[in-house]
Amino acid sequence: MTNHWIDIQYSDAMLVIGGNPAENHPVSMKYVQKARDRGGKLISVDPRFTRTSSKADIYAPMRSGTDIPFISGLIKYAIDNELYHKEYVVNYTNASFIVHDDYKFKDGIFSGYNEDTRNYDRSTWTFKRDEDGNILKDETLKDPRCVWNVMKEHYERYDVDTVCAVTGTPKEDFIKVADAFCSTGTPEKVGTIMYAMGTTQHTVGSQNVRAYGMLQLLLGNVGRAGGGVNAMRGEANVQGSTDMALLFHIMPGYNPAPTQSERHKSLAAYNENETPASGYWSNRPKFMASFFKAHFGDNATPENDFLYDYFPKSRRNNSHIALFEAMYDGDIKGFITWGQNPIVGGPNVRKEKAAMEKLDWFVCMDLFETETATFWTKESGADPSKINTEVFFLPAAGPYEKEGSVSNSGRWMQYRWKAIEPKNDSRSDAWFVHNLARRLKALYASENGPIAAPFKALDWSFGDGDYPDVDLVCREINGYDLTTGKTILNFTQLKDDGTTSSGNWIYSGFYPDAAPGEEKNRSKNRDNVDTGMNNYLNWSYAWPLNRRILYNRASADLEGKPWNSNNEVIWWDNAAGSWVGHDVPDFGAATGPTDPGWKNPFIMRPDGKGELFTNGMTDGPFPEHYEPYESPVPNAFSSVQLNPAARIWTGDYNDKGDAKDFPIIGTTYRLSEHWQTGPMTRNNKWLAELMPYMFVELSEELAAEKGIKEKDKVIVSSARGEIEAYAMITKRFRPYEIQGQKVHHLGMPWHYGYQGIAKGSIANYLTPHIGDANTMIPEYKAFLCNVRRAEG
Repeated sequence: MTNHWIDIQYSDAMLVIGGNPAENHPVSMKYVQKARDRGGKLISVDPRFTRTSSKADIYAPMRSGTDIPFISGLIKYAIDNELYHKEYVVNYTNASFIVHDDYKFKDGIFSGYNEDTRNYDRSTWTFKRDEDGNILKDETLKDPRCVWNVMKEHYERYDVDTVCAVTGTPKEDFIKVADAFCSTGTPEKVGTIMYAMGTTQHTVGSQNVRAYGMLQLLLGNVGRAGGGVNAMRGEANVQGSTDMALLFHIMPGYNPAPTQSERHKSLAAYNENETPASGYWSNRPKFMASFFKAHFGDNATPENDFLYDYFPKSRRNNSHIALFEAMYDGDIKGFITWGQNPIVGGPNVRKEKAAMEKLDWFVCMDLFETETATFWTKESGADPSKINTEVFFLPAAGPYEKEGSVSNSGRWMQYRWKAIEPKNDSRSDAWFVHNLARRLKALYASENGPIAAPFKALDWSFGDGDYPDVDLVCREINGYDLTTGKTILNFTQLKDDGTTSSGNWIYSGFYPDAAPGEEKNRSKNRDNVDTGMNNYLNWSYAWPLNRRILYNRASADLEGKPWNSNNEVIWWDNAAGSWVGHDVPDFGAATGPTDPGWKNPFIMRPDGKGELFTNGMTDGPFPEHYEPYESPVPNAFSSVQLNPAARIWTGDYNDKGDAKDFPIIGTTYRLSEHWQTGPMTRNNKWLAELMPYMFVELSEELAAEKGIKEKDKVIVSSARGEIEAYAMITKRFRPYEIQGQKVHHLGMPWHYGYQGIAKGSIANYLTPHIGDANTMIPEYKAFLCNVRRAEG
């Protein structure tokens, strides 16, 4: 989230797309309703009429997998009707930058594409510069090669009629959305976009999010109260886990993970290739040196490159699908699942279960026996006599049986104290990792050689008890001034000379300036006095630097005055010579209106501008529509059907469906009554009674065509398998008119499995192994299927 949950109440228009907060983020609806009470409009764009749709002022149906044409249509609508915030666009975005002459786009392909490798060379996705290296600009926006005009030309094809023919959205509904949301492109109004997994789980998922960001930059809605692009995380600590490097391609604090490439052969090479010349990421060498000091302690010195060589470096794609494909191929022999249940939650379950059957050993830590823990049993459809995997099940502690912080969607780091002791022999995550690390260090203590060296060098100073001292963990995350032994004030004090440490630079500041024995853990702050605009700066701690609204410099105009006096975040105080207001200013060290960076609110970007045009994506400087991996219709915008940089896996079990056999679009979604893959909720008697069975929602029209009645048992099939479910005949889905063709859409929850009290077929038997070009996230939300009545 660029903003936070409470901030939503200041929005004049809330575009909910790829999400369903009324059911899946119900607390957020409190603030959505507060915005509506102020006159704000709720817009729901979804393939299914959801509970959020039922509360919306405007509902627009949209075929799953067509976010980019829908948003691109809004971009064109805003430009054509001059509904964009021109002063914001000219001064705070790169609209005026002159694009390199060699950049081209033709028939769905950007310049630099290599068809053999399915990758882009992005060297032409950049800007012209003068002899001193300065980017050439035209703030009149008249130069035909400036970003503004290149962007206008790119989106010229996304007219309302074509967009509606592709998305299936009725034209009158699209116009209502466009008028309502684009009306926020003025200083007097502001709009927010709220999204979830319905946005990201596509082969163009990353570009979906980027399209939202572009629209918000055009309307001047980033950095403002009630604005931004806000990801609704699916559980309490998704934000915190990604901050701490849950994802394969990043280190803590979103630094790129080192790889076995020449670009990363040494720390100096890494810093040279990964550090921009300007913008706040120019401090990356300080973050990296401090991270390795936290990792290896006194063993890491400038002379030995802070033991950079000891840090693991990836030699391949380690995303979820890639790991299971490698497991199936025999490259991975051991596997630990920790708070996950891939036999329900992973795509193409048949392939992933077959991969696990080839393991030598498997460890599952969880509250209950999950489907993944029992992948080898008859209940899973396996033959235990043919599976040689040694399986260990370790009982885990529940969320209230352990202490530590969780970070919510708004980046608020909130400490959670332990309520009760773990039941019987269950242990917390901290216990598992603490004892695993200590035992590995003990095993290698008397050995020499390249494998033992990193374990011996690892500094594991979290106490001598069976459980780690969580306070020491918190201090290490924050970081130390190693010359004084006190925790550092915040990340502005980090250095690259080995005198500071920090386990995660973005959280540096939550435990400031504390000597041993002092308690200054700001994630424990619980002052509920409003500090202005409902930011509650003394409740918990938000990274970075306790800032609640990212890029909030953009909430004020060129003179430093809030765009709207009723919607103030920060402002320039001439008398004080500084930024003041209701939030921590996001503006580096600007000294006033004469500072060269005065007009650069996006301080993480090298040029300080919001990127309407970027070279930071692997699949194009602009979002471009491509059809999902499986689609019943051709791409109406180019001859390129699938994202040309999407990651495709082939081989056993990776069959692709054809619309002749599987003409229906399928999607998956969540329920209020069940959570994630279901172990915590399907083992709960109350929730199992509320939602006891796997079902599939069918439109009345589709049910009539197939001769299916309410509560019939049906078979839903795809190219990868089939599942059984009960039919729910509903008005929430309806057929789409796509390019003159009637296309049916169905949906089903993905929480069910064969363990627990509430049981049902696993939806992800149907989904494919296909990944987004940037993140490799699977395409769960748009696949081809068919449905029929079950025999008998």
